[in-house]
Amino acid sequence: MIRWILILLTVVLIWSGAGNEFRTGGQSAWAEPVVSSSITEQQIKQGEALAQKAFEATDKGDFPAAEQYWTQLIEQFPTNPAVWSNRGNCRVSQFKLDEAIADFNKAIELAPDSPDPYLNRGTAFEAQERYSEAIADYNQVLALDPSDPMAYNNRGNAQGSLGHWQEALADYQKAIDIAPNFSFAQANVALALYETGHKEEATRKMRSLVRKYPMFPDMRAALTAVLWEQGKQGEAESNWVAAVGIDNRYQDLDWVKNIRRWPPQMVAALDKFLNLN
Repeated sequence: MIRWILILLTVVLIWSGAGNEFRTGGQSAWAEPVVSSSITEQQIKQGEALAQKAFEATDKGDFPAAEQYWTQLIEQFPTNPAVWSNRGNCRVSQFKLDEAIADFNKAIELAPDSPDPYLNRGTAFEAQERYSEAIADYNQVLALDPSDPMAYNNRGNAQGSLGHWQEALADYQKAIDIAPNFSFAQANVALALYETGHKEEATRKMRSLVRKYPMFPDMRAALTAVLWEQGKQGEAESNWVAAVGIDNRYQDLDWVKNIRRWPPQMVAALDKFLNLN
């Protein structure tokens, strides 16, 4: 799960006081700009236009184009940490993980007290299966901002990948304590409950999430698997039709195991359904 960093070019792209950041809508930008006398109003407007193009390319899924725009911004404003971190996110989206980590490293060098580059670098470490390093980055995020639900959720993912499902469950629960409407953290709680032996509670939570979010394929697929194990074949099939109609990747067990990273018992339950065991 990757969070895009907003960049406020309207106030010039050289920042100080990186610890004084604000958050809006799950995204963030560095505040307290310092205007450089060598930067003209025309350069600012050009930067704004490039940033807008980068975000538009991202919205379209054209990450190579977005990366080019962020590269141009880096060339113009090399001391701004947000442009480095945004390019890193573009590179993660293209699975250019080493290059992305180098960008996040630069953003951290420029703004060591800002949580977002650590969060973003953690996701890149996870993609490389460097889970302990990812956890260290999420710990740093939480040291800087103890109320960041994304950091708790992501740390839970990394803990689960190491087989530490009790710790993962605690992190997911903390995420939703902070952000009760964080639906994916709620889904992760349900999956972790199942893995840790609380199967009835997990099933109730899955049902609740499907009622609240009927277009949530992750919970539709999970509910399919647990209902099949319970012998409720008709209800399982009904949820499966809905799940794959929304997102057919759940038909690929390798994707569920290695990309979505469901817990082992949930993967095994879905395997039974897919192979009609």
